Amino acid sequence: MKKLLVIVLAFFLSQLFGQKSDNKISWWKEARFGMFIHWGVYSAEGRGEWIMYQEHIPFGEYRKLAENFHPDNFHPAEWVALAKEAGMKYVVLTTRHHDGYCLYDSRVSDFTSVKIGPGRDLVAEFADACHKAGMKMGFYYSLTDWHFPDILPQGYPKSDEILRPLVKQAHEQVRELLTKYGKVDILWFDGMTPGDTNVWKSGDLIRMARLLQPEILINDRAGTGEDFVTPENVVTAHSQPWESCYTMNRTWGFAPFDYNYKPVAELIRLLTSCASQGGNFLLNVSPDGDGKIPDQQTQSLLEIGKWMKLHGEAVYNASSSPVVASNLGFQCRVGDKVYLFIQRWPGTVLPFAWCGSMVKSARILATGQSLKIEQKDDRVWLRGLPATPPDSYMNVVELTFEGPPKATTPAYR
Repeated sequence: MKKLLVIVLAFFLSQLFGQKSDNKISWWKEARFGMFIHWGVYSAEGRGEWIMYQEHIPFGEYRKLAENFHPDNFHPAEWVALAKEAGMKYVVLTTRHHDGYCLYDSRVSDFTSVKIGPGRDLVAEFADACHKAGMKMGFYYSLTDWHFPDILPQGYPKSDEILRPLVKQAHEQVRELLTKYGKVDILWFDGMTPGDTNVWKSGDLIRMARLLQPEILINDRAGTGEDFVTPENVVTAHSQPWESCYTMNRTWGFAPFDYNYKPVAELIRLLTSCASQGGNFLLNVSPDGDGKIPDQQTQSLLEIGKWMKLHGEAVYNASSSPVVASNLGFQCRVGDKVYLFIQRWPGTVLPFAWCGSMVKSARILATGQSLKIEQKDDRVWLRGLPATPPDSYMNVVELTFEGPPKATTPAYR
């Protein structure tokens, strides 16, 4: 009884102080860049993460695939180190996808990495690597579970009799994830089909999550709104905190012959597009069945990391800018500085307008070169740029002002 009272008191205190402060999500807003990891039984097959559904594989047959899932080269510390090298500030792992296979030890399921396949709690190893490296850690969890009877095909609505055990399992497994692996920073829901919060008892689920992990951030895919919105494979700004999740190619799960990779320049453009609108960019990697991240994904992340070392100050903690140079690309504000992300290099002179503050200094981040400033009312010309862009991906110019940056109102739109 005493233990229960302590837990309840802790919950109400967390709610009281959490509502008065934005501190809980401040680290996430500063981060702007994270790694998504889609990994599971399907990774050993190499045809994406939806094969159980798309190929209508009976559970008995799919279970045999799990028996052959042995990721002997799963070294999560290497994944975390790669994320850090890329400039990412948090990592989110698919602890259980729609196929129902848990990468952890669950007492309410026999379909887990401890009981079938590796014989290991892979989430425990991942969590340990994140904690040791000081990396913020998130758990993706799909509410649906295709290995339950009558859940496939995905025709809804289902009867309460069919859904009741599925909902009960989801609540129990979320409890397990939030009690067995230390501090969990993000709970990333998915697969809420049907999209009915009453069916899933979403309010109870969220309250339990916040009781167990008072500082946790929860996405919007349990149907209750929560801390941040998650547009998928599209950059869509929202009034509340938001995060665009993206694949590097066309597939979330490992697919070795999906060669439709976005160039590094495009990935950086997407990152800066998110940051310039006050959003986060969650970029997916898809390790193979052995636990190895594909070379092309690794190389892209290393290239992004090189760019971030020179330009990260324009991304972390970025928000939208009142001063714009939309003729050139994106722009963002960090503190009292404005950063111009230049997609179209203008040559030796960079003009922009509708600037309501006097520009005090301007420099190219990649080289540190200072630029000459000419300003007439709200029109500005930065002179002395090199004729060709110094960075091959995305160039950034930092502006400081006399006073805070502000815009003038255009005479027409």
